Amino acid sequence: MNVLKMLNRASFKRTIAVASLALVSTFTASSTLAQSLSLSDSILPEQSGQQRGQQGAGAQQGEVNDTPRADWRSGTYGPVSLPPQDPDALPPFGANLFTGGFRGAMGDGLNPDYKIKPGDQVTVRAWGAFEFDRVLPVDAQGNIFIPGSGPLNVEGQSSQQVDNSVRSAITSVYPDNVEVYTNLQGVQPVAVYVTGYVENPGRYAGTPNDSLLYFLDQAGGIDQDLGSYRQVRVVRNDTTVATVDLYDFLLNGSIARPQFQDGDTIVVEERGPAIAVGGDVHREHRYELIGNQLSGAELVNLARLKSGVSHVLLRGDREDGPIAQYFPIDMFAGQTIRSGDEVLFSSDKRSETIVVEVEGSYYGPSRYALPRDARLSELLDAIAVPENMTAVESISIKRESVKEQQAQSLEDSLRRLETTYLGAPSNTNEEAQIRVQEAQLIQDFIARASELEPSGRLVVAYDGRISDIRLQDGDVVTIPEVSDSMLISGEVLVPQAAVYRPGMSVIDYIEGAGGFTERADDDHILVVRQNGAVENARNVNLRPGDEILVMPAAPTHNLQLASTLTQILYQVAVATKVAVDL
Repeated sequence: MNVLKMLNRASFKRTIAVASLALVSTFTASSTLAQSLSLSDSILPEQSGQQRGQQGAGAQQGEVNDTPRADWRSGTYGPVSLPPQDPDALPPFGANLFTGGFRGAMGDGLNPDYKIKPGDQVTVRAWGAFEFDRVLPVDAQGNIFIPGSGPLNVEGQSSQQVDNSVRSAITSVYPDNVEVYTNLQGVQPVAVYVTGYVENPGRYAGTPNDSLLYFLDQAGGIDQDLGSYRQVRVVRNDTTVATVDLYDFLLNGSIARPQFQDGDTIVVEERGPAIAVGGDVHREHRYELIGNQLSGAELVNLARLKSGVSHVLLRGDREDGPIAQYFPIDMFAGQTIRSGDEVLFSSDKRSETIVVEVEGSYYGPSRYALPRDARLSELLDAIAVPENMTAVESISIKRESVKEQQAQSLEDSLRRLETTYLGAPSNTNEEAQIRVQEAQLIQDFIARASELEPSGRLVVAYDGRISDIRLQDGDVVTIPEVSDSMLISGEVLVPQAAVYRPGMSVIDYIEGAGGFTERADDDHILVVRQNGAVENARNVNLRPGDEILVMPAAPTHNLQLASTLTQILYQVAVATKVAVDL
């Protein structure tokens, strides 16, 4: 049997029909041990079908024109809540490129594609019919001199080509029984000028095969405000020998590798047109354009989007005025983005499924996948609970939005208390001394109260009725087990749990816990129900599972301050089930 059928035995008339749910699993509990939860009219809010029908009658009578002015299906409108982002205020894409220490990793120039130039040194070894072992420098004409063979031009050759040339030259003189080995011993260092929009223009040393990034890093990197990451030129004798787009390296790892010569110049051009990209991206950046525009597909390839991005907001200026357009991501690919535009990616598609958790006394799984408009009654109808062991009249919900509201309300109250009493002037010395004491009291109280975490408990069961509210994603539905105990806490001498005994009053339980402390306010005693409801103990019938909470008295003779403190103490007790000691 389930929870709501248990309620039906006591005070319910009939069971409502329930919409089918997408549940994550089914139940196999025995009918003798479990019962199904189904809400009946007596525990739902009183609203007849006729009343519900009347709510929509006004629209049919034409009294109110509620036709929307924007078609939600078009996807070309959307919220524009933030002011436009200036591209100049964002770091450029690639700003972290020169933080990896290129300058500390100079290359040796010894790679298979390196081209020999004057000043390099080549080790030549031969044995057998011809014995030779010497390091030969490459002279100004690009030659090395081999005894018996004469000068050999190796300038512009790779190390493999040099090996073949030397081998051919020696074997042409000693064709039999000769082995030859060559090795590029060292390269001539070069000095390269780095100028344009870099942090520290100047002349920097390296090897011919060092990366362009090595020389840029020695110059402090590209000026983030003015320098271009897409137009970096290598100039030799007033002629551009290579143009490097660092976006290719940032995105694909590919970069041009010109072999530098002494006196080459690296020129970083001025930054070109740019756009601002933000929203649901991993890093908000300024992206530089080649030309004055690019397509949406190209931008998506540049930006690193977070998962779930569904829409794009495009804002900018055009010849006929400012624009602000909101596109689904699949329609954005064909859009044109121009210099100065702002592009905001967003995950703006709501899931049609929510996940709700169940805790307490029940059978089955602890999490349920439900339709987004599912109500509490639908969930309870699908939950089986142990018969005679579940307090179905004390169901409650822990909700994150309620927790945030409670926390914000408590913070506002504490801030008002601090502002009101800590900033008030004193007319006499005695009053000043009293205010100093009260100020310390208030500060200590605020510090302790600020550390408490609200429960976020939403009371849905009251006076034998359960509100059939709409569930929210992340809700935790608590179905408590029947309890045989009472908890006595707060300003009592011996806080304790006691066995529930019918007929005992609140004072009886307090006396059983040693009575009130000196700080207790015996006029303000609360009873906290299992469902989270808080009631005054004066006119309440105790039930098993209740908690008796004795509030502390405000230790001040200032009536207004005492009233304010008492109000906040109540607020704390309701939100956290804790009586803060002043």
